[in-house]
Amino acid sequence: MTPQDMAEPPPLVFGPVPSRRLGRSIGINNIPPKICSFACVYCQVGPTLDRAINIRSFYEPQRVADEVAAHVAQVKNRGEDIDFLTFVPDGEPTLDVGLGETIRLLRPLGIDIAVITNGSMLWRDDVREGLDDADWVSVKVDAAENAVWRHVNRPHPDLDFGTVREGIARFVASFNGDLVSETMLVAGINDDVESVKSIGEFLYNTGFTKAYLSIPTRPTPYAAITAPDEQTVNRAYHVLAEHVPHVEYLVGYEGDEFASSGDPRADLLSVIAVHPMRSSAVHELLDGAGAGWDVVEDLITDGGLIETTYRNETFYVRRFAAPPKRAINED
Repeated sequence: MTPQDMAEPPPLVFGPVPSRRLGRSIGINNIPPKICSFACVYCQVGPTLDRAINIRSFYEPQRVADEVAAHVAQVKNRGEDIDFLTFVPDGEPTLDVGLGETIRLLRPLGIDIAVITNGSMLWRDDVREGLDDADWVSVKVDAAENAVWRHVNRPHPDLDFGTVREGIARFVASFNGDLVSETMLVAGINDDVESVKSIGEFLYNTGFTKAYLSIPTRPTPYAAITAPDEQTVNRAYHVLAEHVPHVEYLVGYEGDEFASSGDPRADLLSVIAVHPMRSSAVHELLDGAGAGWDVVEDLITDGGLIETTYRNETFYVRRFAAPPKRAINED
């Protein structure tokens, strides 16, 4: 048995973690790793193991809601604040057929609900309807040209670019909550003036009024994927601002104020499952729990964590189970 085979399944609920957009956010991991309609070259959760567009059930909505409620109660008992419950899983959240029902079941908690989606499934009526009860939705728009889209997001081959764009437009027109777009800039792929301009025009024509501009700040699946330099990001900001009323950078570090439940091993595995942590953040969490660095060393030895370096910073990331090997003649 390999270390990958021994990796523990990720939790359904984690946090709160500091979010650059949502304050202190409880994360909801409603998709197993790593099932997604995209295999983005910059994905900071890890490589896609199952590129899928078939919407199906992963966890019973009541189970997810019960685990969220229990986690919220624990966090509140510690006197900590919660600003959002956020669906930000190990894959694309709208692939979950029970997403809308889960959102409705969470309503009695009285906490705002956010969903971060890549927008690829918004062409489906049921997916748009499932998001109706969310308070805040972020839609990924990394490209507005088919070739660039396929280069940076590497979508499922059955996804049609025009259909995806139309689905996003229909969602923007119908959604009544807070809506933002997010664009991840990758050096040499979608950070040139024409690519950013086409994104800005799409956002304007679609009706987005707030856009976030981000760059890779955590380890990516490919060493060649890098963030643009400051001048390029600044240029992109101004190009987008010509089309969208409100544009913000999303390039800063979230901070090290991760919460501790008193179980440092569980805390690390929960947060790192979807949110790789800098070494400084891990130290902060362990200090808060009165634990030593041996917790990290044991997790690395057991195969639960990997230590890696990105942009001269040491990160700790969760090891996922390895995908099954495919036969040579398998499609």
